[in-house]
This record gives sequence, structure tokens and C-alpha cells, in this order.
Amino acid sequence: MGKVYFVGAGPGDPELLTVRGKKLLEAADLVIYAGSLVNPELLDYTDEAEIYDSAGMDLDEIMEKIEAALERDELVVRLHTGDPALYGALQEQIDYLKKRNISCEIIPGVSSFQAAASTLGREFTQPDGPQTLILTRMEGRTPVPDSESLDRLASHNTSMAIFLSVHMIEEVVEKLLGEYPADTPAAVVEKASWPEERAVKGRLDNIARKTGEEGIDSTALILVGDFLEGEHGQSLLYDSSFSHGYREGDSS
Repeated sequence: MGKVYFVGAGPGDPELLTVRGKKLLEAADLVIYAGSLVNPELLDYTDEAEIYDSAGMDLDEIMEKIEAALERDELVVRLHTGDPALYGALQEQIDYLKKRNISCEIIPGVSSFQAAASTLGREFTQPDGPQTLILTRMEGRTPVPDSESLDRLASHNTSMAIFLSVHMIEEVVEKLLGEYPADTPAAVVEKASWPEERAVKGRLDNIARKTGEEGIDSTALILVGDFLEGEHGQSLLYDSSFSHGYREGDSS
């Protein structure tokens, strides 16, 4: 019997696909990809594979295609945007397969939050600043647990990457301003790593306006936190006076 691989397509740039992901696409007999988000250039890596865009399919339709391919002893790639473990409706597919004793494997991918940080040239964690990054989203048609509401998470005042929420950015800002100062650095990165990527920088009190002026209302991340601006202290890791398991510090 064949096997199913859930492959992280990365944030958009085809060269940010992992080596293993590329090899699986090249060997695949069936590829079902998230067409609304995955760069179609990744399909150029396939070789005569049967290809379906899952944007217009429901779960049963996707699984019917997968099971039919497995009965033919074929290799199946389910191509997810970014990393499959983040906001990818992954678990329901795995649960479906497990109930039928179908083997599957997950191949990690580069997430858009990582690509967005690269676009901005910033590090989410800083030696003398935030040590925590919160990945979350605003409540919309899909609910969020009360304990994970945006205003509660904002109380930590640390770095945040907010997915699937740019179309509600005014509401996002309103909730964040209850905990973050108005002058907290903020940014919106649209289609990070794609040729058409755009980045808008500002502060919490003007980022919604700036984003609206650019007409960005989908496929974008909202980033918030002091990590976005200024110089930060040096880490101890490369401090000449700091000793660790690989180097003796200079105590002179």
C-alpha cells in the first residue's frame, strides 16, 4: 500500500521548500495542494503527478482521492502552506487516516511568521528583551478559547505574530491597546517571501490606518512588539567573558 506525506510548502518562495519536501514532490503520484495559499510554482517539481487543488474540495472529497491513490500503491503528497502544524486543518486529516489504519508522515515547513521576521530583518527574541513569541489569531468565524483571547494574551506584553486577522486589524488593535502602549512597534507583512510581498511598519496607534491605505486585507501577518525596533543588548553566547561547554571565557 502507498503512503501519505503531509508536506509543508513553506511561506511562498519555492526555494524555501525543504530538500525532503522537494524529493517527495518529485516522486509523488498524487499531489493535493492548498491552492489558495501555496505557490503553484512548487508544482513544477512534480513529474507527471495527478494534481488537485483542495480549495474547492471538502474533507471527504480529499480523502476519497487519497484512498483511491493508496489502493493503487501510489505515493501521495498533501501540500500545505507554511508548516502543516500551524492553522492547516491537519489534525482532522490525520485522525481520518488513523481510523482507517493508513500510514502517514509529516514533513515540516518554514512558516510565514519566520519569513516575515526575515523580511523585516528582526529577531523575535532579544537578549535583554522578550524571550517569548506568541502565535495566535483573532476570533472570527472560528472561535478562540476564552483563555486565549487576544486581550488576555496581550497582557504578557511580549512579541506577537497574529495570523488570519488582518481583515479585522482595527479590532485587533483595539484589543491590544488595552495592554500595549500606543507607541508599541507594529508591522504587517503581506505574502512574506513571495515576489509581491509588502511590508507596512508603524505603531499600534497607526498600523491599522497604514494597512488600510495599502489595501492589505488578506494573506498577511500582524507583528507586534518592541523586537521590531531599536538596538538590543548582546547575548552572553558570544561574550568573550562568558564560559560555556564549548569555550572558556576570558576572565581578565
